[in-house]
Amino acid sequence: MGTLKDRLNDDLHHAMRSRNELTTSTLRLALAAVRNAEVAGKSAKELSDDEVRSVLTKEAKKRREAATAFADAGRAEQAAKENSEGEILEGYLPAQLSDAEIAEIVGGALREGGFSGKGQMGPAMKAAQAAVAGRAEGGRVAAEVRRQLG
Repeated sequence: MGTLKDRLNDDLHHAMRSRNELTTSTLRLALAAVRNAEVAGKSAKELSDDEVRSVLTKEAKKRREAATAFADAGRAEQAAKENSEGEILEGYLPAQLSDAEIAEIVGGALREGGFSGKGQMGPAMKAAQAAVAGRAEGGRVAAEVRRQLG
């Protein structure tokens, strides 16, 4: 199997052939975000699968936040569309960890690094994020690190 970007392109072509407008538009936006990330910075580069996953995670988070904003504004139809787009993107991401799994992984990372006290929040966060490896949102990981250090 090829890279994640290749899979996104293949799925886009399949969605276009089957005239699935929601999937087509969602994958087009996702691939545009990947291309923008590739050309960001001083020189263009090909993104690794982990970097593509990171871009897709950000895009899925944008959809969740937009769906919440639309729902709060009473625009249920637009909120449903954003939720549907988010579900499509999450199909390309690893399963999210439960709160108990995050607590266990963060605890292990903090013990391994010898972190204690809120003064070491930065290095502890870096170690915890590396241990979680994109399987949970940063906010959830940060909350657990704060809880365990405090």
